[in-house]
Amino acid sequence: MKQYSTLKKLSEQLGLSVSTVSRALKDHPDISAATRKRVKELAELSEYEPNNFAQNLKSNKSMLLGVIVPCFQNLFFEYVIAAVEEEASQLGYSLLVLQSGECAEKELKNLAIMKKNRVDGLFVSITEKTKDIAPFFKLSEIGIPLIFFDRVPQVEACNKICFADADAAVLAAHRIIKSDKKNILCLFCNPNLSITQRRLAAFKETFKNLAPDIKLDIRFHSSAEEAETVTAKALEEESLPDAMFCMGDNTMLFAMKAITKRGLKVPEDLGMIFISHGFIPALYNPPMTYVETNGSKLGKLAFSRLTEIFAGKTFLRELFVDAVLVEGGSL
Repeated sequence: MKQYSTLKKLSEQLGLSVSTVSRALKDHPDISAATRKRVKELAELSEYEPNNFAQNLKSNKSMLLGVIVPCFQNLFFEYVIAAVEEEASQLGYSLLVLQSGECAEKELKNLAIMKKNRVDGLFVSITEKTKDIAPFFKLSEIGIPLIFFDRVPQVEACNKICFADADAAVLAAHRIIKSDKKNILCLFCNPNLSITQRRLAAFKETFKNLAPDIKLDIRFHSSAEEAETVTAKALEEESLPDAMFCMGDNTMLFAMKAITKRGLKVPEDLGMIFISHGFIPALYNPPMTYVETNGSKLGKLAFSRLTEIFAGKTFLRELFVDAVLVEGGSL
């Protein structure tokens, strides 16, 4: 095994104290330019690498942040992770990213991994099956700041970063009402998720107050793949919808598979509006009409909240990313 150079080895070779070598490598002004140059040249020649583990032990920081998401095969989570990583790297942090696979048991194992690696902070989007969040709070009790994002628990005593889910649903409902469509097929995810409950309640309430004559055919799916099956079944019924609302990108993509197989076209035969990060709608011609819920903005807001906690602002907060209607040609 290769023996890496150390501060002690450098000091012995240069005839300098360990503290002098250390300060020279850090460009300390008390060390002459000639000495700094000599130390750095030998360090480079010897392939010296700082012992970050030892330094982190002294500072009681790992410079590692954790992210747990339900799955990697989701554009939204990809954008969140990318945004957090971009912000974290600017402050010298690295990310440890794990997926739970929509499994509450695996989620707990991921929590244990985060604890074992002594992460300095943790971002979590919970699974569809997560019911007990007490294990998450145990991390907070040992000094690991915890921030839930997107899929968050319904308890109030925690930091949450969410989209303005109710506002997003209201914007979509208003756009459907404006389109003068009368029979709407509505696809929502697992009804037990807080994000689904917020969007569904606001969606239904808007139609109840402003357009009670519009028929809403509300259906649920437990996976993106199931959205295709649910849509196909709805399109086989005698009364076909004239517009469709989907809760997210993946729901819309699999719903479109069923629509295409049925030989229907958007928007000629069926109008479409959905909640989206914004990348998928632009892939269609014409581009789809959607309500933007931007994963990059959410990731940056979540990281900003973590830096506030690091700065001593440890009070609990629930923050929201605004929803925006983006017009396309699908409705």
